[in-house]
Order: sequence, then C-alpha cells, then structure tokens
Amino acid sequence: MASHRRPKQPARTRVTVLTATAAAAVALSAQSAVAAPAGPDKDEVKSKVDALYEEAEQATEKSNGAREHQAELEKEIARLQDAVARDQDELNDLRNTLGSLATAQYRGGGLDPSVALLLSGDPENYLDKASTLQQLSGRQLEAVARIQAKQRALAQQRQEAASKLADLDATRKELGEKKKAAQDKLAEAQALLNTLSSQDRGRLKEEEARQSAAGQKAAPAVKASGRAGAALAAAKTKLGSAYVMGATGPSAYDCSGLTQWAYGQAGVGISRTTYTQANDGTRIGRSQLQPGDLVFFYDDLHHVGLYAGNNLTLHASNPRGGVKYESMDNMPFQFGVRI
Repeated sequence: MASHRRPKQPARTRVTVLTATAAAAVALSAQSAVAAPAGPDKDEVKSKVDALYEEAEQATEKSNGAREHQAELEKEIARLQDAVARDQDELNDLRNTLGSLATAQYRGGGLDPSVALLLSGDPENYLDKASTLQQLSGRQLEAVARIQAKQRALAQQRQEAASKLADLDATRKELGEKKKAAQDKLAEAQALLNTLSSQDRGRLKEEEARQSAAGQKAAPAVKASGRAGAALAAAKTKLGSAYVMGATGPSAYDCSGLTQWAYGQAGVGISRTTYTQANDGTRIGRSQLQPGDLVFFYDDLHHVGLYAGNNLTLHASNPRGGVKYESMDNMPFQFGVRI
C-alpha cells in the first residue's frame, strides 16, 4: 500500500523570527526618533538673541556716554594744568619782583623783617596777617596783594584739577564696566546662535536678507531736501554696513554712530549718544515725521534711526542685520526729533 504521508509544512519559525526582528527594528527606530533630543527652536533662539542685542545696545550707549565724558574731562584737565603752570610762572615772577624791591630796600638802609619773611620758604601763612601788611611800602603792598590773589587762584585751580582727575578715574572705570557688559551680552548672543544647526543659521540669514530687501524695495525715492534730507541721503550710502558697538564709521556703525555720522555729512554736528541726541532738536510726533528726522525707540531711548518715509526707519540695527531699512512697527516708537 502506498504511503499517504502529508507533505511537510514549510517551517514558519524563520519567517516569524525575521518578521519579529524587522518589527523590533522599526519599533526601536521609531523609539529612537521620539527619544532623540530635539535641537533648539530657531524662532525661540532668535527671540532670545534679539533681547540680548537690546541689552548690549543699552550698555553700548552708556559706554559711548562715558567715553564722551572721558574725552571732555581730559580736555578740561589739560586746560586746568596749563592754567596752573602759567599761574605758577606768574607767581614766581611776582615773588622775584618783590625780591628786587627788597634788595633795593636793603641797599638803601636795611631789609624790613616782614619782607624778609615773605621771601622765606613759607610766606603764605604770614601774608594773611594784616599787621605785616601795615609795615610794607606802597609798591611792596601792591606786590604782596597780587601774590595773595595769585596764590588763591592757583590753589583753586589745583583743587579743581584734582576733582576732575578723580572724576576721570571714576569715568574710566565706568567705561570699562559698560564696555565689558556690552561685550558679554554680544558673546552670549553669539553662543546662543552657535547652538543652532548650520541649516537654521542659514535660514535666519535668509530671513534677514529677505526683510532687508523688502524694506529697501518699500523705501520711497526721497529727494534730499535740507539738512535732514542730506543726512538721510548720506545714510543710504551705508546700507549693508556692519553694526559694531562704539563705531562711528566709515565702514561700521552703532545706531547713534550712524545718525551722528549722517548729520555730520550734512554739515550739522549732533551729540554722540541716543540719550543726548534726543535733546539735540525739536521733539515731534509720529504724524509730523519727515524724511531724515531722528526717530527714537524703547522707553529708555537706547535706539535711534533716521525716518526714511513710508513708515520705515534707516538704522544700524544690530550685529546680525547691520545698516538696513526696517518697519517702524517692529520697535516701540517714542518720538521723533527734528534737527
């Protein structure tokens, strides 16, 4: 009798193992995808960086102010030191004149003790004694009075110079602190940008370039009119220039450095910082703005630009954007100033 054994079924063990392995690999892959730490959010990083740029600019404007104060103090101290030197020479000449009178008196019959004391090493205290002055001749009395006046002026100038030197020392310290604060904020901003992938950093640059191009396209063709128009025309030649804290040109600027430079090209001198430029002209409202007027932003007035028309400002924005057009609505506008 023929055998009717059932044919052997194909082994499913290997298929089952392979299927299970593939499923496990897919699951692990999916799990890894979920568990992998996500990179920093580009928009969140940009927001934090912009905030740090604002803080850096606040410190930069205060640093600019301290630098200006330092320069003024140095000029004043130099003037005082020069005055002290001149007055000391005059005092020496007056004493020599009094000495000549005393010599003549000695040859004519002896030297008055009071005059001898005046010519000693420390006559200043004795000059204040009225009894001494009563013993002097008319010419001697005049010479002594001039010496007294010159000594008082010299002492006052030396005291003022000492006070200015102390102020200068404090200003230099403040300058160093504000400069370091600005540099620290910029370094922190750069470190944050470095946490982004190269693709995200590229996207930020592309966004910045698109915004700049859109602003430039929207900017009206304003014909220079008056000094404000001339200042705006000058600033336009610096579109694309770098933003550098403390810079006033010709290849890089901070916000108040650009406005000061632009008005300088129009033959108008304005002060160095946003805080002082706010008082360099007549304050006006938004509806009164004309191209070339200064426009100030933020409650503490730490940012300034030039009104470009069509609700745009032309300004040195930040280290990422440089000199560009930007919508006035992107920053909290405070007021304009007509120079």
